[in-house]
Amino acid sequence: MQSQYTIVDGLSMHSRVSTTPADAPVVVLVHGIVVSSSYMLPTAELLAPDYRVYAPDLPGYGRSDKPKHTLELPELTDSLCKWMDAVGIQRATMLGNSFGCQIIVEFALRHSDRIERAVLQGPTIDRHARTLPQQFWRLLRNAPLEEPSQAPLQAYDYWQAGWSRSMRTLQIALSDRIEEKLPYMHVPTLVVRGKEDPVVPQQWAEEVVNLLPDARLAVIPGGGHTLNYSRPLELARVTHAFIEATESHFIEKEKFNANSHV
Repeated sequence: MQSQYTIVDGLSMHSRVSTTPADAPVVVLVHGIVVSSSYMLPTAELLAPDYRVYAPDLPGYGRSDKPKHTLELPELTDSLCKWMDAVGIQRATMLGNSFGCQIIVEFALRHSDRIERAVLQGPTIDRHARTLPQQFWRLLRNAPLEEPSQAPLQAYDYWQAGWSRSMRTLQIALSDRIEEKLPYMHVPTLVVRGKEDPVVPQQWAEEVVNLLPDARLAVIPGGGHTLNYSRPLELARVTHAFIEATESHFIEKEKFNANSHV
């Protein structure tokens, strides 16, 4: 994966990009709350042999420029769309972790023609626990399930973002009622959770799947909340299988439509 910088609305956006041939399908990885694309690398590197993989740092986070104000959810999705324009991506499969899932859902509603399918890994915020104390307690319970090397990466990302931006982003995540948007997300979607994930319990994951028009659920044994870092091989495998299955379905549907007009 190589670093790349792109100007979007006068701001420099950093991304990590694979060197896969240009004709491969595109997968865009969307990072979670306050962190950057750095913790997406284990999954990105496993997907790179088969796909053109991009992992951007959204404005305000990671190595990207920091706008004066913290971007709201619609602004983050619009920045992501403009970044796709700038780097020449017309449509993509999007894979996000945690708050990254909220960004993808918002993106699918605002820019439905730019997303082919979605992988929502650990989608937040569980509507049954939409308070800071509840989320904090769940994250504490999740900590032992994650790889120890992830903590320094996250701490550095939080330091880069700063206290004010970090707290405002947390407020944005908590106030987003994702359950009201899911029924309008009309793209094939794979919801993935770690079996031991306390942040996204099985009940909430199943509720997300039931709210989506076209979704399925994959549960990774033994995994916590951040499978893209702690269980990248398993996440890459289910993602690959999902893309191939939905691509085959799309091809068969196109053949049927063509034959029905003969």
